[in-house]
Amino acid sequence: MSFSSDVKNELYGVTGSARHCRIAELAALIGFCGRTEPSGKRPGAQTLCFATTHRGVFDKYLFLLKKLFHVETEQLQTSSRPRKNGDVYEACIPDPDITERILEAIDYGAAGEHGASIHVPDVHSVNLKKNCCRRAFIRGAFLAAGSVSDPNRSYHFEIVCETREMADGVSSLICSFGIDARIVRRQKYFVIYIKDSSQISDMLGLMEATVSLLNFENVRVVREVRGGVNRKVNCETANIEKTATAAARQIEDIRYIEKTVGLSRLSKALDEMAEVRLQYPTATLAELGDLLEPPVSKSGVNHRLREISRIADDLRNTRRQ
Repeated sequence: MSFSSDVKNELYGVTGSARHCRIAELAALIGFCGRTEPSGKRPGAQTLCFATTHRGVFDKYLFLLKKLFHVETEQLQTSSRPRKNGDVYEACIPDPDITERILEAIDYGAAGEHGASIHVPDVHSVNLKKNCCRRAFIRGAFLAAGSVSDPNRSYHFEIVCETREMADGVSSLICSFGIDARIVRRQKYFVIYIKDSSQISDMLGLMEATVSLLNFENVRVVREVRGGVNRKVNCETANIEKTATAAARQIEDIRYIEKTVGLSRLSKALDEMAEVRLQYPTATLAELGDLLEPPVSKSGVNHRLREISRIADDLRNTRRQ
């Protein structure tokens, strides 16, 4: 089972105790998975239909209908039909009075044309003024159309929306909690996404996925420690390679001087520096300085070696002329 499935399975069991929070979560589920159709019972009457490929989302929708509006399963027309990517679970409310009551309660009184998907309400909707309701709404949106990647592999959180209006509304809700939710178009959909690991962690906490949050944080800490160790090792390896390359070049210059004019032509300080470098080819500049008599600072050693290299380059240039 994927990490995203684990998060959703946890959230299926999370429901606000206050009526307004439950209405907010139901509003999100209907906003992403609901549509209205003509009921045929009277002019303008509507039937509310709900369809999802997630059994847990379907069960939570039925639970909220029962708790908020006392709608029993017997009052619904439910069905399950197979599809290539999994079963589709559907439920329609044939009673237009119940449909009207639900749409008004979740602030979807004007649902648009019959048969059309219901749009997510504006961020300033009466149902979403409280932070607790916004959290519940975001939780419902994630359950209906969201996913989060396995933190062992990558950091990615997203909610897929059918319209730009829907994406703008939900991203505004998320941003109201200080989380940087961005929108990108993917084919015909608009995807709200979050890449920052700490902000994904905040999202899990915001939706009240406590167990998943702890698991996510455990993985994140391990990855960060491992990444820090790898960066340190890579840095040390690069420094070792840099030191080895510089030492090889210095020894090559010293050998060239020795072969052409002899080290005795160097000053006493440079001659001593050359002898110590030849004797200790892998030593660092600081270690070479300690080996000199009297000891010389790291910058002093570097100055002497650069002077030796300059002399070697002058000799090479002279021979080319």
